[in-house]
Amino acid sequence: MNNINKYLNKYTYLLIGLIVLIITTIFIIIPNFQTEEFSQEVIEDIIEGVTTTSIQGNEQETETEESSNLSTEELKISMEETNQITENFNMFVATEEIEGFDTYLLIGSDERSEKIISTRGKVFGKRADVIILGMVNQTTKETTLLSFPRDLLIVNLCTNKLERINGTFKKNDCGNSAENLAAHIYKISGIKVNHFASFDFEGFETIIDSVGGIEICVDKTQREGYSFELQEGCQNTNGLTTLNWVVSRSTEVLVGEKTVDSEGNDNSEWKPMAGVSDLTRIKRQQYVVVQLINELKSFESLNEVNSLIKALENTFIIDENLSINKAAELLWDFRDFDITKVNKITTPTDYLTLQDGRQVLVLNQSLYDFLIEESIIDS
Repeated sequence: MNNINKYLNKYTYLLIGLIVLIITTIFIIIPNFQTEEFSQEVIEDIIEGVTTTSIQGNEQETETEESSNLSTEELKISMEETNQITENFNMFVATEEIEGFDTYLLIGSDERSEKIISTRGKVFGKRADVIILGMVNQTTKETTLLSFPRDLLIVNLCTNKLERINGTFKKNDCGNSAENLAAHIYKISGIKVNHFASFDFEGFETIIDSVGGIEICVDKTQREGYSFELQEGCQNTNGLTTLNWVVSRSTEVLVGEKTVDSEGNDNSEWKPMAGVSDLTRIKRQQYVVVQLINELKSFESLNEVNSLIKALENTFIIDENLSINKAAELLWDFRDFDITKVNKITTPTDYLTLQDGRQVLVLNQSLYDFLIEESIIDS
């Protein structure tokens, strides 16, 4: 009997040990991602105008050197221009739903830590600085990165006011930030967003650094003040350098040879890079996403994927319907992905010059027709 009790006690302790090990493993390996509600019913209500509000949330307008973040009131849009832009928007909104894709919305907010403030300037509140919709064809598995310019003017479905699409990433009486942004993406494209993941500037840094940096290749030596300098050719860049390059609006290029005096001061001639705009930033964003996908080729085991995910703890906010296991499976599946087959496209837009001389972006084509032209969907 004593022997039986001895064995029972032995297995009891072993069972308890296994339970403790499992719990410990869960807390160590599986990160504590912050999740947020993402209700398709709420999104549909926003689209249909079931809920409206005049409350814009508690966030203040951006106060930064980047003038493109000025509100539409500060842009001095006249009533005539407002009517013109509103009519343009209504002309190109989606008239039918586009199906057959698994969709993942990647949102990069301009919320900044003290470290980022030192190179990018201070802002209050947050807006969507990066808006990329990943579309995976359910049949062919072909992947498309569809970017929405943050400066694209839209009619806010919640307030009925004209504003930039990045300003819809805000919690109010209609829905939370991601739900509001997803509703406007559907209104423009007819594409339902299945899942989302958002990160801020510091999170962007963490993502890049977690894979040991990425390779950036440029055809001319370029810089922006003291925030970054990239040499002609290819180089591995860390998170902060990559971030500053991606969001730069004041990029300069080197003229001639670089010269440095005996005290290390740069006496080179630099000139503004031509054509830098919101669309330039989008190309850089897409470039970085593709490079990150390419980094997954080096993963040799699921444990390495778990290590990456653990490194991203507290970096992402994901929707409540996107499980950690699902995220890990997605990353694992991308290991053998051919990055040359990624379609990188941007919402078709035109620049519209306002009476005060500023330029804004407006739709110039329906997304349905555009996706047919790009062979993303069939006619």
